[in-house]
Amino acid sequence: MSVPVTIYDTTLRDGTQGTGISFSTLDKIRVAERLDDFGVHYIEGGWPGSNPKDAAFFQEAAKRTWKNAKITAFGMTRRGKLKVEEDAQVQMLLDAQTPAVTIVGKTWPLHVSEVFQVSLEENLAMIADTVAYLKKHGREVLYDAEHFFDSFREDPDYSLKTLKAASDAGADLVVLCETNGGALPEWVEEVTQTVIAHLGKPVGIHTHNDGGVGVANALAAVRAGACQVQGTINGYGERVGNCNLITVMPNLQIKMGINLGLDLTKLRELAYFVDELANVPHDIRAPYVGLAAFTHKGGLHVHAVQKLARTYEHVDPSLVGNERIITISDMSGQSNVLVKAKAMGIPLEKGAPEVNQVLAEVKRLESEGYEFEAAEASFELLIRRQLGREIRSFELIEYHSTHRHHPQASLETTEATVKIRVDGKAEYTVDEGDGPVNALDKALRKALVPHFPKIAQVRLEDYKVRIIDSGNGTAAKTRVLIVSSDGQRTWGTVGVSTNIIDASWQALVDSLEYFLMKS
Repeated sequence: MSVPVTIYDTTLRDGTQGTGISFSTLDKIRVAERLDDFGVHYIEGGWPGSNPKDAAFFQEAAKRTWKNAKITAFGMTRRGKLKVEEDAQVQMLLDAQTPAVTIVGKTWPLHVSEVFQVSLEENLAMIADTVAYLKKHGREVLYDAEHFFDSFREDPDYSLKTLKAASDAGADLVVLCETNGGALPEWVEEVTQTVIAHLGKPVGIHTHNDGGVGVANALAAVRAGACQVQGTINGYGERVGNCNLITVMPNLQIKMGINLGLDLTKLRELAYFVDELANVPHDIRAPYVGLAAFTHKGGLHVHAVQKLARTYEHVDPSLVGNERIITISDMSGQSNVLVKAKAMGIPLEKGAPEVNQVLAEVKRLESEGYEFEAAEASFELLIRRQLGREIRSFELIEYHSTHRHHPQASLETTEATVKIRVDGKAEYTVDEGDGPVNALDKALRKALVPHFPKIAQVRLEDYKVRIIDSGNGTAAKTRVLIVSSDGQRTWGTVGVSTNIIDASWQALVDSLEYFLMKS
């Protein structure tokens, strides 16, 4: 633990291989930006050339300046019996223009002969050639040794040869991959120590959670001297998932005393943000960040915690951006409001009536199904409304949406009418669109553009719908998350209603109000 430890995030590649996990290109950029702000050291963006979304991501990433993270492209060693400079997949790694590249190679003789169907010597050449070629072109190279722990159990000599081939060819870091997720911490720690002694330098660790010990295995490797932990936000990934970075990062920094350089007070916010963009329900029992992580319910626990919190809390919840909840007298969340208000230029004192007023409204809305982690614009508007600091650019009078089907002509039309008041003047507009939300969006813009020409810059970039209480069937509430952009900034807004059109309208209005306020 004397060597610095870095965090390598593969949510945007390995995480998307998880069942039910999918990100648009915009989602991937937003997640990468949030990870960069958080301080993650490496962000694996995907596999260039494998699909249009990954290709578009690397094109967008190349245009941006990253403060903390190295954007990393992922690929594999050259194909067997092919010169590395002739391998199109390797060339795409260079074309991605990332400062770092991670390549995965075969370590297990079983895979070399049965999957790659090449000789063991050719596999060593494939590893060395690819690493050397990428280094020649100025890339930082990380080598992922796939299935290393299974391979080492069966054939330690050959397994070490594959690592040596990568290291001798110039790999900046060799990463041991516990790909099947079935190893136990004792074995991971023992093997990692052996590898470090053999190579004479630290290695990275990449674990999966099939045995429920993905985080424990990563920590065991760090104890043995590993200098990098690879994983995903919220543990997304193939089968049951990867090592959960949201759990492993506070364990490293708080429990093991390893300074990762991360502001863990933003940990819960990060976890919820990524869940929202992935359209995945939050795990209320997630360590450190779950709603239940620091919730105390009745009896002896509540009595003890009110006197001395650490009797039933392993860390101070504020260290990870979470809050203590005592069900008989809620007392939490003020810090979030204070920080947000300060950023808005509204200084508030802890315990002030205004803070309690905002908290009460947040709790009321969250009980109705609102979530603000990925809807930062709606959250700021909420605070301003509660404090009487809102800048209202327009006032809604009414809106309508109608859908017409014309069987004979095989046509469908959606029409929306919007009536608003701007500077005391009523504006009534009608427009058609591809569905009710698009029609409402166009009608509202038509009314606003004559007064606020800049609003033409705003684009609705993404639209997500989640059914909150599905047990109520068609009477269930719907939460709508809208992501908007003016070409320079991106922001999220939220709406909740039993009427999906109304929920969409709330989020849409917040989006335009927020833009006009900031403008």
